[in-house]
Amino acid sequence: MNAQVHDKGEIKDDGNKFWDEIESESDDFNKTDKPQKRIIQVDLSNYEIPKSLSGFTQYWHNEPVSQGRTNTCWSYSTTSFFESEIFRLHGKKIKLSPLWTAYWEVLEKATEYVNTRGESFFDEGSEANAVTRVWKKYGIVPESAYSGLLLDQPFPDHEKMYEEIKGFLADVKDNNAWNLKNVLETLKCIMNKYNGLPPTKFDYNGKEYTPAEFLTGVVQLNLDDYADIVNYMQQPFWEQVEYEVPDNWWHSKEYYNVPLDNFMNIINYAMENGYTLSIGGDTSESGKVPEDDVFVIPTYDIPSGYIDDYAKQFRFSNETTTDDHGIHMVGYEDINNTRWYLIKDSGSSSRNGRFKGYYFFHEDYVKLKMMDFMVHKDCVKNWLKK
Repeated sequence: MNAQVHDKGEIKDDGNKFWDEIESESDDFNKTDKPQKRIIQVDLSNYEIPKSLSGFTQYWHNEPVSQGRTNTCWSYSTTSFFESEIFRLHGKKIKLSPLWTAYWEVLEKATEYVNTRGESFFDEGSEANAVTRVWKKYGIVPESAYSGLLLDQPFPDHEKMYEEIKGFLADVKDNNAWNLKNVLETLKCIMNKYNGLPPTKFDYNGKEYTPAEFLTGVVQLNLDDYADIVNYMQQPFWEQVEYEVPDNWWHSKEYYNVPLDNFMNIINYAMENGYTLSIGGDTSESGKVPEDDVFVIPTYDIPSGYIDDYAKQFRFSNETTTDDHGIHMVGYEDINNTRWYLIKDSGSSSRNGRFKGYYFFHEDYVKLKMMDFMVHKDCVKNWLKK
């Protein structure tokens, strides 16, 4: 094994300038002072990092947008992924509504919550394949037909909405009031108040559509043509398994579980052959440097040569790796035999660096901390044969 330069770290104040802007504009009349948190963050002096977006081989995607004060990264990242898929397959540039999908996912979760008498997981997060599930049932609409924002609202903001939703569901459970129709109608009223009424019909390029008609007539994606790939050791490799995280609240067992080397080989094949990925994993790490748009794995975490299936599973098992964020991988660049991936991100921290809404992920970071991704089945057909 080649000797590796040891990374240093520095202790600094934690902060997120764009999140502060979101809070200021969304809730400036009710600010709460919070104590300053201290973190350790890697010193990047040992790294030759990408200098610009132009150095990346990248594939068409809409400009990054902020998810505001919501936990809907799963919908923003996967919606962005499908926008790129529409362009890749049909050459059409369309902006879709991520908050449309998030709206209906609340009702799907609430249905399960009622059916299980409050035992199922209910929170704002979800997974990439929730998007295909929701679209199959409810269709999809363009951003112009449903923004999920109220008039003059600067950013999406679900904080008070979820407080109200969770308070209502707690009352339902406490009072054993398991009337599904009443529950869903009440939740619709709450969401309509905060997000606006989702349309049943709308105009797009001079023609009227329902959400289902827009999916089949304009989006024109076969939603069964997409595969979810996961990498962890707690389930058998080369089988379809359940991704055992809270946000997979409906216990989907559609994930193809592959060893780490294959996981990375698929990602690189996708990047080199015109595909993008909706990818998810852990983005709360010491190697995250938002000011420089960079994610790396410092040697004081683990040296590069020791990153393998065991190291990855160890972190997942002890919950230092969690399923906390969904992002869209849209390109790659090789610098001195090191691969960097271009990440489009709707999260607030991605807007504190030089390139707003983007991150550069070192290959080691993807290898150790990314857990799953969605891609077109054409990209993985040779692996799926196994």
